[in-house]
Amino acid sequence: MAYIRERGLFRHLSSTPTAHIVHLRKGKIAHEGVGLAFNFRALTAAISEVPTAENELPLVFHARTIDFQDVAVGATITYRYADPSLAARRIDFAIDTQTGQWISDPLAQVASRITELAQQYALESIATMKLLDLLAAGLPTVRQAMTDGLAADKRLAETSILVIGVRVVSIRPQAELASALETPVREQVQQDADKATFERRAVAVERERAIAENELQSKIELAKREELLVGQEGANALKRATESAASEKVKSESAADSVRVRGAAAAEAEKARLASYEGVETGVLLALAAKSLAEHLPQIGTVNLSPDVLTQALSRIAGTQKD
Repeated sequence: MAYIRERGLFRHLSSTPTAHIVHLRKGKIAHEGVGLAFNFRALTAAISEVPTAENELPLVFHARTIDFQDVAVGATITYRYADPSLAARRIDFAIDTQTGQWISDPLAQVASRITELAQQYALESIATMKLLDLLAAGLPTVRQAMTDGLAADKRLAETSILVIGVRVVSIRPQAELASALETPVREQVQQDADKATFERRAVAVERERAIAENELQSKIELAKREELLVGQEGANALKRATESAASEKVKSESAADSVRVRGAAAAEAEKARLASYEGVETGVLLALAAKSLAEHLPQIGTVNLSPDVLTQALSRIAGTQKD
């Protein structure tokens, strides 16, 4: 916006670096350029101010697809004036020489023209597409249609309006239709979530089963080893018992043989002893028997013999009396 101050019979204008000023005096250009500052007389001056900075124009409009579905389109268009002098001649950018404000609303005029043209190209593009195709991949198509259309439009070129960029930020169906379209997606997402949950549970069950099988296999293996151990212990015990029995048998046989040998020796000794008595007189044998008997009798302190007993014994020894 230009700043205007009074200085006696003249007025002083100061513009900004983003404003192109065109000062006409009596129909001829007196001053023209960006960021100017000059004095002028209000009665003979006609001044226009054209912004040279880029402008952002947001758009929200409705369109209908080929399958008769209404959608809301949100877009933003960036533009500027390629030739401010030409724009000042085509559009009313005149300012009040007292306040510096635009007399009319030129930016609204430009915005209306750009909006109508942009909507026209967007509507033509959307009308050839089905709703699902538009929602899936329609953003770049609509953006390109608007960009190409605005760039080639002669009415914008005649007013020096240069469209720098077009951004289509959203294409949305009606709320009820959007909810209906979202339902299958939500169901699919829920199904995928349930599937993932079931798969996770199945994996957990499979792991538990594997753990149980491992534990059972370990128990079976331990039982087999225990069975082998018990069998080995039994075999070892049987072997020890067999060896012990064999050893006892050997000992018994050895003892029996020893007894037999000793018995045979004793028998041979007795036989030899008896054989030594052959041919010996009876009296001598009786004397030897008495001697042997005396050796094995307990100790006797006193023996009283009667004459009859002594006579009879001596008679037997002498062989004078018969038994």
